[in-house]
Parts: sequence; C-alpha cells; structure tokens
Amino acid sequence: MDFRGKKYERGSNWSDPEVVELLQLWADESVQMELESCLRNQHVFNRIAEVLREKGIHRTGDQCREKIKKMKLEYRRIKDNSKAPRGGRTWKFYEVMDRVLTSRPALAYSSLSGSMMAQQVLQGTIVESYHHQFPSSTLPFGHSQHPELMEIKCEEVNSDEHCLTPEPPPSMSYQQGSPEEHEMERAFLERAQNDSPISRVEIPIETSVSPSGFSEPNMANSSRIQNVVPRPGFSALHRLRKKRKGQRVKDPLDDLLLKTLTSQRAMEERFLQMEERRFQRDLDVEERRMQLEQRRFELEREHEFRMFNVFAQMLSILKQSHSSSSSSAAIPRGLDFSQALSEMTGMGGGGGNLQEMRARLLPERRVDMHGLCNPSDFHRSPYLSARGNIANLFCGSTEEGYKAYHADKYDEDKNPNGIINFGTSENKLCFDLMSKRLTQADMNLMEPLLLQYPDWKGHMFLREEVARFLTYYCKAPAPLKAENVGNPLSIGVYSNVIVLNGCGSLFSALATVLCDPGEAVLIATPFYGGIIQSVFLYGNVKLVYAYLDSKITGTSTRPFQLTVEKLEKALQDARAEGVTVRALILLNPQNPLGDIYSLSELRDYLEFAKRHELHVIVDEIYMLSVFDESATFHSVLGMDRLPDPQRTHVMWGITKDFAVSGIRFGTLYTENQDVANAVASLCYFHGVCGPVQHKVAQLLRDRDWINQVYLRANHARLKAAHTYVTDELKTLGVPFLNRNAGFFVWIDFRKYLRTGTFEEEMLLWRRFLDNKVLLSCGKAFECSEPGWFRIIFADKTHRLQLGMQRIRKVLEEREREILAEEKEQPCQSDQDGKADSTNEVIFVSRHQEPTCAGSSNLGDLIGLLQQQMRSSDWLQKNTAEQFAQEKPEIYDVFSKLVGKQ
Repeated sequence: MDFRGKKYERGSNWSDPEVVELLQLWADESVQMELESCLRNQHVFNRIAEVLREKGIHRTGDQCREKIKKMKLEYRRIKDNSKAPRGGRTWKFYEVMDRVLTSRPALAYSSLSGSMMAQQVLQGTIVESYHHQFPSSTLPFGHSQHPELMEIKCEEVNSDEHCLTPEPPPSMSYQQGSPEEHEMERAFLERAQNDSPISRVEIPIETSVSPSGFSEPNMANSSRIQNVVPRPGFSALHRLRKKRKGQRVKDPLDDLLLKTLTSQRAMEERFLQMEERRFQRDLDVEERRMQLEQRRFELEREHEFRMFNVFAQMLSILKQSHSSSSSSAAIPRGLDFSQALSEMTGMGGGGGNLQEMRARLLPERRVDMHGLCNPSDFHRSPYLSARGNIANLFCGSTEEGYKAYHADKYDEDKNPNGIINFGTSENKLCFDLMSKRLTQADMNLMEPLLLQYPDWKGHMFLREEVARFLTYYCKAPAPLKAENVGNPLSIGVYSNVIVLNGCGSLFSALATVLCDPGEAVLIATPFYGGIIQSVFLYGNVKLVYAYLDSKITGTSTRPFQLTVEKLEKALQDARAEGVTVRALILLNPQNPLGDIYSLSELRDYLEFAKRHELHVIVDEIYMLSVFDESATFHSVLGMDRLPDPQRTHVMWGITKDFAVSGIRFGTLYTENQDVANAVASLCYFHGVCGPVQHKVAQLLRDRDWINQVYLRANHARLKAAHTYVTDELKTLGVPFLNRNAGFFVWIDFRKYLRTGTFEEEMLLWRRFLDNKVLLSCGKAFECSEPGWFRIIFADKTHRLQLGMQRIRKVLEEREREILAEEKEQPCQSDQDGKADSTNEVIFVSRHQEPTCAGSSNLGDLIGLLQQQMRSSDWLQKNTAEQFAQEKPEIYDVFSKLVGKQ
C-alpha cells in the first residue's frame, strides 16, 4: 500500500492503542537481541510493520523505527533531567521503556512447554473494548499460534486520559535456527548449568522465532532455570549475544561496508560543496552580465547625444578652417634624441636652463617620454655630462616598479604583505629542474682554460655547441657552423656565432654597428620596452614605430596584427621627416602580445626589408616557450631560403627558455662577416665568464634531458599557469589576447580608465602597485592605446592566487568608482569594442574615449565619428525617413538649413 500525506509522516500521529501494539512487538526479547546484534535493522521494523498491518494498523517500517527512536529520546530526556513532562504528568510509557532499555525482566515465563506468558505494565486504565485476538493465519510468517497470549496490564495515572490496552496477539513459534547456532547456545547453557547447583537438571530446549524472523531457543525453557537459581541461562545468553555482536563488528565485510559508506558520504558532501560554489559563481557571472546589460542600455541612450556632439564640433571646426588651417596640422609625435643630445651638449657647463630646453622639446616629441621618465622630477645634475643627464631620464614605470619590488619583495613566510611581481618576464616554474641539473657532476669543472681570459666572442667549444643546438631546434635545412672561411680578400676565418652576456647587449652592439648616431631602427608597437634603452644609451639610435591597434581593419585578421602595409607607412613617414632607417626588429614570439609569426608572414617581412635594404634583427628568445601543441613556432633559420642572408641576424638566449634569468647569456648568428667582426670587437665589454660558458655548453649538449624532462615539464607548467590566469580573467569579465607562447597575457583594462589617456593608465598602474602587485602598463611597451597591461603568469600557484586576488580587489574598487562618477561626466563616453570573429580577444571590451575638449582637430573628430558609427547600429535604426515621420518640425528646419548652404 502507498501511505502518503501528512497523516502518514515518519513516526507521527500514533494513537495510544497503536503505541501499545508496537511496544508489545518491539519489547520481545528475541527482537531486542536481533536489534542489538545487527548493523542494519530496517528489516526488523519492516516485519514489525507487517504484523501491525495484519492487526489493522497500517504503518511502514520507517514509521515504526522513527516512533521507537522518538520514544527512546523522550525516555532519555526524562531519565537524564529527572523531571516529568509539562503539567506534572508522568509519561505513561516510561515504565515499559525503562524495563526494556535497562535490561530488567519484562517477561514472566510460565512452566508450560513451548509457550510463554508475558505481562508488561503500562500506566493508564484498562480499556476492555480493545481486546481482540488474531488467528495464526494472519501472521506474516505462517507459523502456528501458541495457546497462551501476552497480556498488558495498565496502571492508573493522575491523568484524565486512558490508555487502551488491547489483548496481545498469540505468541509465535518458528523453525529452529542453524545447527551451528544451536550447538553454540547449548554449549553456553551447559557451561552455565555446570557452574550452578542444579547443573544435573535436564533442560529441554525448544526454539521460537520473533516476529522479525530472528531464530532463538524458546525462552520458556530458560524460565525453569530462573525459578531455581538467579538467571544462569540469561547470563550465558547475554555472553553469547555479546560474542555474536563482536563477531559481526569484526567482520571484514562490515568494515569494508562502513568505509564505503563513509567515503560515499564524504564524496556527497564534497559534491554538494562544489555545487554550491558553482552555483555561487554562476550567480556572480549572471549578476555581472546584468550589470553589463544595464550599462550597455545606458550607453545606447547616450549614443545619439554623442553623435550630435561630434557633428557639432565638426561644424564648428569647418567654420574656422580658413582662419586656423595651419593650427590644425598634426603635431610631430617624436623627440629627436640626437637633437636633444646636441642641444644639451651645447648648454653643458654654461649654466643653461635645462627646464627651458625641455619646454622647447616637449611639443616636438615623437615618443611620449611618459613611459621613460618622470618630467616633474627632471633636473640637470652638475655631476653628469649631457649624455649622462639623458641616460638619467630613463626612469620610467618599468624601472620604478622594479626598484619598488626589490625594496619590498613578497615572501610567504618573511614578508607575506610584500609586492608580488607580475611585471618582470621571468619563468619561476622550473627552478627545481634547473638547480638540480646545474649542480650535477658534469657541470662542476674548473680548468685553467676557464679561469683565463677567453676568446671574447666565446670559447670555441661553446660556439660549436650553440651552432648544433640552433640547427636542431630551429630546424635549419643545413647544419649551421660556428665559423666559416672568409672571402678571398680576408685573412683566416670569421665567426657566425657570437656569444655575449644577454640579448640586451646584442641589441646595443647591433644598433651601434649598423646605425650612425641619429639614425633609426623600425619596430612594431607594442614591444619589449628595454630595447629603447639598449639601442639609444650607447649608440644614440632612435626607434621608428609602426603602430598596431586592437581594431581589425584593412587586411588584418587579428588584433595588433603586423602587416607589410603598416611597416611601409611607418617607413615612409619617417623618411618624409628626414629620418634614416637602417634596420627592422622582429620579435618572434612577440613580447608582450605572444604572437607567433607564420612562415608566410616572416617571408613577407623579410622581402619588405630586402626591398628597402634594411637589416633584419630577429629576436627568438622565447622559441622554446611555446607551450601549446596547437601552436607551431617557425624560426627564420628554418627557412629554406632567406631573401637577404647578409642582412638577416638572429639572436637567442637561455634566460627565458631555460628559466635562468640570473645567468646572462645571449648568442648571435649571422652570415655577414663584417657584422660579425664588428660585434666581436664589442664583446670585450660584454663577455661571459669561463665557468658559465662551460655550464651552458653542457646544458645545450644534454639533448635527451632537454626533450624528455625539461621541455615536457616546462610546457605543462606554463599551460596550467596560463589556464589559471585566463580563467580568472574570464571570471572578472576582462578582455585579453589568447595566445600560447611566452610567459605573459596582454590584458585590456581600458574600461577601468576614467579617460582614455596614458596619465589615467599610469594612475591605474600605481593603484595596482599600492595594492602590492606589480604589472607592466601599455606605455612601457609604447602601445598606442591607453589601458592595455601585461601580466606574467609563469609563477607558482600560491603567488598567482594571491596576486589575482589583489588585482580583483583593485578592479572592483575602480569599477565602483567609475560607475558612481559616470553620470557626473557627460563629456566622457564609453564605447563597446567588438571582439574579432576568431576569438583572439576573449569577451567584449568597453573602453572610454574622449569626445569633448580632447578632440581638437577635424581628423580626430572624423575618426571618432567613424568609430561611433561602426560600434553601433544607430544609423540603421535612425534613418532620415524615420526621423522625418517622428519629428517633422525639426526635419523641416534642418532641410531648410541644408538648402541655404
């Protein structure tokens, strides 16, 4: 039967007669023995419920068990507190529960063979109308009925209520248990009898089965022992029950079952916790999405106003175009460092005002010095030369943050509130592997050759090992050689491989030997900002920028894509200004974007350089740090044919790929004899010590360890760290470039800028630094768009977690501030940037752009208007015909105005 509804809730709504029937069955000695001897007792209560249903009491096994449990709890509460229930009444079932639970004799056994007489005392009066008998056919086990019945006697209590005491059902006898159980019980009984004065009395043993199905010897025979001596049979049976219970607990299957249930419960709890966290995360994402939708809706309402605002400014400028056309010319965007150097040299020593010179130079800048120095702190030192003062200018955000980090380094134990460095491109994931390899026996060699002045280009054993290494990992079509025989006009051999103390020294040496002071090198932005110092401080060589942006326009297929068209434009603009460009720098993989150039792209860039007779400096320092199998790195040295081999120079170092940034080692491969000799002449200033050269040669020679141990572990760790950081950025809703090379992620924080300026970007960078996390801002990489940042993810998990927590805190605070100020700044607008179709940029970026006083020329306004039109379907929704229908009066005025023009 199906018992549903509130009436049949577990263990509730029992009447007193029903409780009496339940207690009669539950108080049976054999039932109690089975309940105490088994771990799972549901089957016992199921059988009790079957007997109750035969008596017209429809209850389930669960309900019976819950009722008994509640009565036990009530009994213990009264017994422990020694106080009666409310109203001063005693609990009518207390005496019965007390007798059963304290193992006092609740049954009086008769002398009749094979039967028993039981009396249980209940408080209350006898209700005679409830006496009725049940035939043996009604019993669920089909056993014979004993002639004598159990009776329940109810005593009077101070209550007005009466307890109905039904006539108990006939006792039930069942088949005898197993032979093993019978023999064990007989042995216990015989031992008890031997210990008693009546050990010679013969006691026939018969068996009966409780309503629960538990087989026991008939308790009536044990009553004879009780009449003669004080319960020797019960003592034996008690010991038997304890022994059986101990045996069941010690059963290996029970232990295994208990462990399984415990593990299952722990797994369920863990699963529930994970589900709760996932649900909370989904709620947070949904809340974030609702906020974005609300903000997008507000932007849509303001879009029309911004469009008309731009139109108004354009009309105002057109009216003044005849009188102020000269003032609308584009401001030169460069600072001629050679001019600065010459003017400072002319002023040096004469007590000239350097502030006046700076004021005269700032309007003529090509490169915004905000990323290189702090103009407010600029002053001329009387202890430095003119060149020294210019070198003193290079104190930008990168250097400032690096100094702050070293003054307050994070340490998990010593300085947990220190700065976490996500700004310096270092691999901190493989120190364990490298320290173990660099301390092996083959590394610890100290010969006189290593302690003497070396060949400044590098020891021959090292340069030969570098040539073999590059041949293997760059997949060169022919073996690369460390040295080649010179041309007929030269004497001896010349080196193809040059070794210096780092790639920064290589940039400096190449710029010095390829360019004259004041000449320039072409490079695409954003790029690693350290190149600026490398090429300028020694050689006074400028950089000409080919600006890349996040918008996908023209032939671009991804954000910040370098194309030949952009290189051509930058080169022609520089030549139009009288700047001589001598070389092109390519970073592959690109830092900070993480782009990997394809073979066709590399060929296009090299062909462009050949057409314009430009040297190509290719930096491949991250070539072994491509951590995803879906991405393939192509080296310039792996090309079948170079368009201009004499002007192609490749550099690489162990700093990044082998996680040893403290070991300064860089190598140059070039087939140009003159370039090799010129760079070699500068190696005296940038040499590598002998013991380090030996260690590097041993490391590069161990190809099996590199392939089987190091690269596998390094790539797996880089991928895991990259996944963690990008997942956190996705949770925050922050756009970023999804790349698979290097140690960095290029992140779009433009929506956290109040205005689209580099000053605002610097404020956000300092906000991060104040919260003890160091990032690199876009201006440090000469990015053309304010708001982009680089984050380094090649770090340990605990530092990544803490650093991302600090970043999240800053961004949430910043977003609340911007939302609070947004309505008070109508001049400032937000624009929805669109992710490209290739999912290169994850999420949609909404960044801010100035639309008022900051846009002072017609070209900027037209460009801004085009962006507004591309970013919205406003023109499709607001056609001239629709406007004429909705606002005919305004349309007529506008038509008349247009007719007068």
